[in-house]
Amino acid sequence: MTSQTAAPSPTFDTRLIWAIALPAMVTNVATALIGVGDMWIVGQLGDAPTQGAVDIGAKLFAALFTVMNFLKTGTTGLVAQAGTRSGAQAQAAVLIKGLVVGGAIAALLLLAKPVLMPLLLDALGAEARVRTAAVVYADIRYWSAPAVMANFALVGFLVGRRRMREVLAIEVFYNLLNVALGLWLALGLDWGIAGIGWSSFTAEFAKLAIASLVIWRIAGGEIGTALRSGTSISLAALKPFLAVNRDLFLRTVVLMVAITALTRLGAERGPIVLAANGIIYQLFVLSALLLDGFENAAQVINGERAGDEDRVGFTAYIRLILWRCLAVAIVLALVFAAIGGAITDSFAATPAVASEARQLWPWLVAIPLAGFAGFVLDGVFVGASWTRALLLTMVGAVAGYAVLLLLTWPLGNDGLWFSFIAFLVLRAGLQLVAMRRLIARHFRAARP
Repeated sequence: MTSQTAAPSPTFDTRLIWAIALPAMVTNVATALIGVGDMWIVGQLGDAPTQGAVDIGAKLFAALFTVMNFLKTGTTGLVAQAGTRSGAQAQAAVLIKGLVVGGAIAALLLLAKPVLMPLLLDALGAEARVRTAAVVYADIRYWSAPAVMANFALVGFLVGRRRMREVLAIEVFYNLLNVALGLWLALGLDWGIAGIGWSSFTAEFAKLAIASLVIWRIAGGEIGTALRSGTSISLAALKPFLAVNRDLFLRTVVLMVAITALTRLGAERGPIVLAANGIIYQLFVLSALLLDGFENAAQVINGERAGDEDRVGFTAYIRLILWRCLAVAIVLALVFAAIGGAITDSFAATPAVASEARQLWPWLVAIPLAGFAGFVLDGVFVGASWTRALLLTMVGAVAGYAVLLLLTWPLGNDGLWFSFIAFLVLRAGLQLVAMRRLIARHFRAARP
């Protein structure tokens, strides 16, 4: 299925929402499970510092590469817009820009490696034997940065073209290969933690090769034409792409500050509260991975409608996607309400942690209901390239979050989670307020 769509119509294809959202959900969960696989493999080595090192290394690259995920997001929205506005060759030009920018970022990361990697390990508290083992793992995996950056652009292109089946197949291949190589190298060949690092490194470059072949089969002719023209990589052509991705990068940094505050303030209340909050946060991440499928749907569909200047379709799909995302959020909330205590108990290391986590049950149930709209609207803003507004609404929400953290500090851990829930709601509220003005401005030329 290509990103070419028909003229605006009062009939809307709601199956398209699920066709994009469901594979994205599966892909997100499958990708998250790769860390579980690595932890299980290293657990067979029977060495606690080594297992701790893999955990530290996984967090290091989660932080480093999550900040760079803007490259995938920005490419998706621009590719979707280009498909309805200018056609397949314009989409290929966006991909080339993404690869050029990704290559530049990878080069900077590799140049900064001698300084950046020790700083990140210090920030994560890696010491003694754990640090020694973490350095072995991180030093190998760090060199996968060029493949990671290229894969962000390639996958963003496929999502923007609605090629979700290919994306799902590539991600499943990547995860299975990583686990198989980890078993063989770490356990079969007795390479230990170095084997885990090499499995991740090899799987990332294999993913790059497969994704490149898939995309060349889909759009090789258009890519070749765009490369021969040379206009895709001119400074003037790159400026709009860089502006979009700059805003998305800063927005991600601001979001990570908000999440870091949740962890840091929980830690100040003691190890039991920290551990309990960590359990609730992981369940929030699970909710985010599932609801993020609708963000992908909004990026693609609303990006196409924005590119085609279809105001009716743009606003209609916002409502349609929001209702479906709300339905999934309600299901998640009901699951957490029914068995949330059993789930948190299964993660708790001690009875005290289990008791603390159970007391947070109302916030666990509220998380998907509070966050669903923000995920969808993130996708809408990215699809329409309203990235500056996305950044500003995130800054506003974090500012409100900071004020609430100060006001609710006397309420203890409940105050912390109330503030986080309010942050999720405030983010969506600010986006809704900004969206009316943005829609009027974007579609002004389309008015009769």
